[in-house]
Amino acid sequence: MASFTLNGRPVTVDADPAMPILWVVREKIGLSGTKFGCGIAQCGACTVHLDGQPVRSCSTPVSAAEGRSVTTIEGIAGPEGELTKIQQAWISEQVPQCGYCQSGQIMAATALLRDNPNPSDDDIDAAMSGNICRCGTYTRIRRAIKVAAGQEQPLSERLAGEA
Repeated sequence: MASFTLNGRPVTVDADPAMPILWVVREKIGLSGTKFGCGIAQCGACTVHLDGQPVRSCSTPVSAAEGRSVTTIEGIAGPEGELTKIQQAWISEQVPQCGYCQSGQIMAATALLRDNPNPSDDDIDAAMSGNICRCGTYTRIRRAIKVAAGQEQPLSERLAGEA
């Protein structure tokens, strides 16, 4: 059994303590937003927050979550489902192509902006370096982070200025 808080709600799950958080969340609880990418904590597709810090859920056992707080992509929106600034920027900047890595990317970017609301390019590179995007949308990801941080105008405003 594992007991922890998931997206603000207490849960108790019958799971092997060594089972990765990823599989507990996906298979035992039924939240499919967190993705399996590589299984060896290298790609970042499975990123969740454990007590606010980004972790690779594919290699973090559920025993590490005991008595702690886990937040998945499903849990970052506001209480009424309102999107966060980073989620809004992801949409406005049309970041995803295939979209597979995007929940992990958004979780990493959310932690970055929480800890550093005005990141430099180097800060963004450092925070996002462990998250791989096979489609190569890194330029859009960087721009979305800057839009969410208020450092750049959203795409719609940039395009309106060209009209």
